[in-house]
Amino acid sequence: MRMVFALVLVVGVGLAGFAVYMAQAFIGQTQAELEAERAARAAAVPTVRVWVVGRDLQYGEQVTAADFGSIPWPQDAVPAGAFTSKEALFPPAGAPFRTVLRPMEKYEPVLASKITEPGEDAGIGARLARGMRAFAIKVDVSSGVSGFLRPGDRVDVYWTGTADGTGSITKLIESGVRLVAVDQTSSTDRGDPALIARTVTVEATPQQVAALAQAQATGRLALSLVGAQDDSVAEAVEVDMRRLLGLEEERVVEAPAERVCTIRTRRGSDMVEIPIPCTN
Repeated sequence: MRMVFALVLVVGVGLAGFAVYMAQAFIGQTQAELEAERAARAAAVPTVRVWVVGRDLQYGEQVTAADFGSIPWPQDAVPAGAFTSKEALFPPAGAPFRTVLRPMEKYEPVLASKITEPGEDAGIGARLARGMRAFAIKVDVSSGVSGFLRPGDRVDVYWTGTADGTGSITKLIESGVRLVAVDQTSSTDRGDPALIARTVTVEATPQQVAALAQAQATGRLALSLVGAQDDSVAEAVEVDMRRLLGLEEERVVEAPAERVCTIRTRRGSDMVEIPIPCTN
C-alpha cells in the first residue's frame, strides 16, 4: 500500500514539474512574440490614406467618387497634389463630378494636375495657368516637327522674315513655350504622328501673344521641340544669309589722299605755292 502511495506521489510530482516547465515555455514564447510585435510596430512606417484610381481612366472622362478609393500610403512619400480625404476630392458643396485631364492607371494616386476642378470639363481653358492665354500657330510638316508634337510638350519658336535693310533673317523669338492643344485635341495621348497637325495652340502671356501675332503676320514661324528633361534656357539666336554661309561683312576702305608737294616763292609782294614732284 505504501509502495503504491509512493509511486502515485512520484508520478504526481513529475506531472506537476512537467506542467510548470510547459507553462514557463509558453510564457517565454508569448513574451518573445509580444516583444517582436512591439519591435515591428516601432519600425513600421507611418501611413496616411491617399485616394487612388479604381480603374483605368482616359482623357475627357467624367468621374465621380465611385471611380476612386483610398489606400494606406507612406506619410513621408505622399505625392504633391494628392488627395488625402474624400472631402478634398469632392467637396460637399461642389459638383459631384470631375473630368480627367491626363490618362491614369488603376491604383495610381489621384493628383490635382490630372483632373479638373469639380464641375469643369476638359477644355483648353482648364489647362491654362493663371494669367496665361491660348494662341494658335499655323504649322505644316516642316514647321511642326513632322507631326511629333503632343499637348504638354515645350517648343522654341523661330521667326523667319525680312527686316528693314538687313535682308532675310531667322531669329529665336520665344523659348520653352508649352503646347496645350494640337489641332482640336488637348489630350496627351495623341494618335498617329503621320497625321500632320495644321495648328498648335500654345500657352503664353499677353505680351508673348502680341509678339507671336506680329511675327506670324510678318513672316513664317517654325517650332523646335524641347527635350522632356531639358531645363536649360536658350540664348538669343539670330542668323542671316551672310552668317549662314560664313561670309565676312564688306568693309569700306578709304583710299589714302594723294600727297601734294609744293614750294613757296615770292612774286613781287605776293607769296605763291608752286606744285612740284614729291621726292619721298
